[in-house]
Amino acid sequence: MCIFCQIINKEIPSAPVYEDANVLVIPDISPQAPLHWLIIPKIHTESLSSVLPDQALACLLVIQRLVKEKAVKDYRIVVNTGAEAGQSVPHLHFHLLSGRSLAWPPG
Repeated sequence: MCIFCQIINKEIPSAPVYEDANVLVIPDISPQAPLHWLIIPKIHTESLSSVLPDQALACLLVIQRLVKEKAVKDYRIVVNTGAEAGQSVPHLHFHLLSGRSLAWPPG
């Protein structure tokens, strides 16, 4: 079982920022910005290449809700798909980064 599934199943403790029936949001353990959250669909899906539309939409709606509720002004959403793109956990997740100037390309 992947680490995100273990976190979702409460086998590994976390400090959820948000949770509902479909999505879990947690702080990244290696933040790349002052605000760095992971938005994770609760149903295991390896990557964006295999996600069901409802799962992706649920994650995007949670992002939209949280940035409004938390008054996050400027932010970046990142989705890595595959090892060469930087995906280190084979469970789809969106990175929400904010709180500093974010250059492109990232580095």
